[in-house]
Amino acid sequence: MKNKLKSIPIILLFIFTFFMPACFASGINSGELIKNAKQYDGKLVTYSGEVIGDVMLRGKFAWVNISDGDNAIGVWMSADLAKDIKFSGSYRSKGDNYEVVGTFHRFCLQHGGDMDIHAQAIRKIASGRALNQRLNIDKKNLSIILLGILFSIWILTLFKKKSKMS
Repeated sequence: MKNKLKSIPIILLFIFTFFMPACFASGINSGELIKNAKQYDGKLVTYSGEVIGDVMLRGKFAWVNISDGDNAIGVWMSADLAKDIKFSGSYRSKGDNYEVVGTFHRFCLQHGGDMDIHAQAIRKIASGRALNQRLNIDKKNLSIILLGILFSIWILTLFKKKSKMS
């Protein structure tokens, strides 16, 4: 009996090593999901990236777009999960980075046939921040100079037309 108990951990290790990867993809990127959408359809995946655009609340749920730098994937999650998102990427801010664990759908009937992930859990990897956009003085000065040149050309053109009419 004692020898049989010793073999159970080995059998469990074998099962988890060879059969779990088929239903759980760890740290997958958007390119892999898009390229092999049929293979991952209905499977539990882990996907991470920056929250971009608006967090779109829909009653007790929310749509969140998460970009891994190459593509963005729509993530459907409960509004409770989405409430912790403070920054979403835009021209004015760097979005929070999240890791999402959820079911991947290559053609989600619930959402009009879109490719999406239905999140079961999310975890903040890094906080976003507001971006401080500073005015580039060189560009401002160049714009003023070019505007002055354009105005001068316009004035000279008016004088030239007026002199031809006389």
